[in-house]
Amino acid sequence: MVTLRSGRVVWDTVPTRAPAFRLVATDLDGTLLRSDLTVSARTRRALERAAASGAHHLVVTGRPAVACRQLLNALGYRGLAVCGQGAQLYDAGADRLLSSVSLDRDLARGVVAKVEAELGRVELGVVTSPPESRFKVTPGFGERVRHGWDVTTDPGRLWAAPIDKLILHHPHVDEDRLAAVAQRLTDGEVTVVHSVKGMVEILPAGTDKGAGVARAAELLGFTGADTVAFGDMPNDIPLLAWAAHGVAVANAHHDLRAMADEVAPGNDEDGVAAVLERLFAPEGGRP
Repeated sequence: MVTLRSGRVVWDTVPTRAPAFRLVATDLDGTLLRSDLTVSARTRRALERAAASGAHHLVVTGRPAVACRQLLNALGYRGLAVCGQGAQLYDAGADRLLSSVSLDRDLARGVVAKVEAELGRVELGVVTSPPESRFKVTPGFGERVRHGWDVTTDPGRLWAAPIDKLILHHPHVDEDRLAAVAQRLTDGEVTVVHSVKGMVEILPAGTDKGAGVARAAELLGFTGADTVAFGDMPNDIPLLAWAAHGVAVANAHHDLRAMADEVAPGNDEDGVAAVLERLFAPEGGRP
C-alpha cells in the first residue's frame, strides 16, 4: 500500500486479506443489488462475515433517501446511509434524514439554458427537496419514466418547489457527451454526474459521493484509509478515489474501471461478495 503525494492510497498488488479495512462502502444499483434489485444470499453472507470481522457496512447511493428506504429495509440495513449522490445523510434505523443540500433553482434554470443553447432541446427532470423528494419530469423522458414519477407537460412546474437535483436527458446525445458539455459550460458552478444510462444529474457544487462518504465516515469514526469501496458508474469515481481500495464491478462504466484498484465480477455474479469473501476470509481458511 503506497500513499501518493495527493494523499490517495493505492495498492501495487491486490490485497488478499483486509486487516485494515474497517469500513465497506457500497453503491446500490448495479453494484450491491442484482439487476432485479435484490441482494443475493451469498452477498448477505459476505456482509455478515465482514461485520463479524469488525467491519461496518455503509451504503452510498445516488437514490434520494425516500427512494431507497424499502431497499434498505429489505436488506435489514439499520445504519447511516449516504443518499442523493452525497447530498443527504440518512439514518435508516430511525428513518430520519440528518442533513440535505438543495440546488438553487435559478442556477438550475441557467444550466438548462446553457446546455440547450449548444445542444438544442433537452428533456428535464427534478427531484424535489425533502420531505416529499418527488421525481418530476417532462414527457420526453419516454421509456425512462419510472413508476411513481410525476410527468408534467408544463416545464415551469418543475421549479414550483425547492429541488435537490436537476436531471437532463437528450434524445440524440449520449450521456457521456451530455455530461461533458454540461461540465464545460458550467465551469464548476455545479457538480455534474451520471449514474443511469441516458440521464445526467446536476447537483450543488461540491456535492458528490466522495464528500458524502467522508462526512459519514467521520461521524462513524473511520477514514478513507480504513475503507474498501465498490461502485459501477462515473458517479462512483469520487467514492472509489476516497477509499484506500476501490473496486469496480465488471459491468461498470469504462471510466470507473480505468481508475479502480480492482475489477470484480459483475453485480449479477455477486462481485461484491466475491471480493469480501477474499478480504475477510478466516485466518488460514478458505475464502
